[in-house]
Amino acid sequence: MEINAGDTAWVLASAALVMLMTPGLAFFYGGMVRMKSVLNMMMMSFITIAVVTVLWVVVGYSLTFAGDTGHVIGDFSEVGLKGLLAPEAVAGTTPTLAFVAFQLMFAIITPALISGAIADRATFRGWIAFVVGWTLLVYFPVAHSVWFLDDGNGGWIGDKLKAIDFAGGTAVHLNAGAAALALAIVLGKRIGWKKDPMRPHSLPLVILGAGLLWFGWFGFNAGSALSAGTTAAVTFVNTQAATAAAVIGWLIVERIRHGKATTLGMASGAVAGLVAITPSCGAVTPVGALILGVVAGAVCCFAVSLKYKLGFDDSLDVVGVHLVGGLFGSLAIGFLGTAAAPSAVDGLFYGGGVTQLGKQALANVVVGLYSFTVAFILGKVIDLTIGFRVKEEDEIAGVDQVEHAETAYDFLGASGLRGHSPLARPTETENGTTEASEKEGVKA
Repeated sequence: MEINAGDTAWVLASAALVMLMTPGLAFFYGGMVRMKSVLNMMMMSFITIAVVTVLWVVVGYSLTFAGDTGHVIGDFSEVGLKGLLAPEAVAGTTPTLAFVAFQLMFAIITPALISGAIADRATFRGWIAFVVGWTLLVYFPVAHSVWFLDDGNGGWIGDKLKAIDFAGGTAVHLNAGAAALALAIVLGKRIGWKKDPMRPHSLPLVILGAGLLWFGWFGFNAGSALSAGTTAAVTFVNTQAATAAAVIGWLIVERIRHGKATTLGMASGAVAGLVAITPSCGAVTPVGALILGVVAGAVCCFAVSLKYKLGFDDSLDVVGVHLVGGLFGSLAIGFLGTAAAPSAVDGLFYGGGVTQLGKQALANVVVGLYSFTVAFILGKVIDLTIGFRVKEEDEIAGVDQVEHAETAYDFLGASGLRGHSPLARPTETENGTTEASEKEGVKA
């Protein structure tokens, strides 16, 4: 096929939108943690950009999209993006390198999502080692299985089983959510979990991050059409509809359960809707997207509280939002899918029976179990070798200072007290605040 300038422009612009989502995630997660670990939280997202980009160029794209080996992984024929600079290297109606760039951004944000489950207590070196291992062992083969299509000779999930994952509910969100659950178990609970409030230190940062994620998600979903046409338009509208409805669904449940609708709930509801519509944005109508979104918001709002009942410390609700939201959105195709939408599959409510629902369920169960198992083993190995959990005293002091020798906010310098007061030399107290901060009315 010939290269289409409009399609190419859309795919490249979408790649840039998806790239923006990882810094958006950094703000979203960074605002949700305590002040003493915000830099570490944000760096976990940003270092993922660097590490995964190198892996993708060297071997990742080839293992994901170059040929097929056993319907579970690619091959090494395009290592280093070999042969993809030639003018005849075309993917559909765009240069192959445009597709390379677009898919790279998915590979980046998927492991970055996992980081929210282990906030406040992970070593930076341990995180980097995990990103390398999990991306190679889990993300590349799962993405190949879901998205490498070759007339029945591609990946087993998308091309053999025919399970639908338009933009990453299985390959990205459930995949990351299962790994997040494994790491939360491996690293254990934060000191003071269930006893200390551990409230978000900056809700404005959370809202900024959620807004950037929402904006970038149009590239995530509509960009997955890989052309500027009807499919992109349908998925764009469905993404907006489901997200807006999910905000309402989350806030309704929050209001009923706790008596108030919160800023954090609004931001979390938006992300839950974005997650849920990701696999199904090409399979439902706009009205179906509204239904999916409001239910997803309510379901995820309930799901985030499961960690307290089941006893795992998922710091920033990655399991409740991404694992549950991704699973719900994928299964919803089996109910709300319609042949009138671009994915052209009828679900149960449109007379299609339960066949598609079974396919969606099987794909998600296999991916979830595989991701959880590999992440658990990898996390254990890292913790026993180079160390994954910080020391107790370092966690109390704050991972920003211990891991990066920095703090996010220089209140002493801003107040002009540095070098002129005992406040310039704060000391740690038992509850994780500093004497200087106590005098200034600021929590550590």
